[in-house]
Amino acid sequence: MRIHPKKFRRPVEVAPLYRANLQIQAPEVRVIDENGVNLGVLPTAQAAAMAQERGYDLVEVDPRPQPPICKILNLGQFKYEREREMRKQKAKAKQVEVKGIRLSPRIGAHDRETRFRLAERFLEEGDKLRIEIILRGREKAHAELAKGVIQNFVKSLQEKYPLNIEQQIAVQGGQLTMIVGKK
Repeated sequence: MRIHPKKFRRPVEVAPLYRANLQIQAPEVRVIDENGVNLGVLPTAQAAAMAQERGYDLVEVDPRPQPPICKILNLGQFKYEREREMRKQKAKAKQVEVKGIRLSPRIGAHDRETRFRLAERFLEEGDKLRIEIILRGREKAHAELAKGVIQNFVKSLQEKYPLNIEQQIAVQGGQLTMIVGKK
């Protein structure tokens, strides 16, 4: 049974947390001031006091190196700009969906053409295709015929589009599936 797209919840993206001022745990930090000038390695308390005097926050922008890199800047504005950049990147990124096309071993010519046009539309939109056949009753004894139907369908799609086969024909119980995408 497939999960309905509206019932499927995508994980919520968590924005990275930035340590600021007295939350910074390193004893020494490399400090860059609000104009981008490197002030060198300073004790954390001294760097935080310097930022406070200037009316800014000391923000840990990269905790990985030793000592961590901190900048003197306005924390609220910094968070806002980072969030805005992430939103822009997310808007540019196309999320690829896997769309399903269901065939049957005894599919008629007109039904096959209809599914073919639907598959073309999905590939044009940049989505991947899951081509599936569900075998019922005595059809399970003739799985090779169902494989032939899927292979012929994919072959006719390959004549029009260069396809990348993501998953070969997989048999799970009475269900045959194959996943393809546009190159």
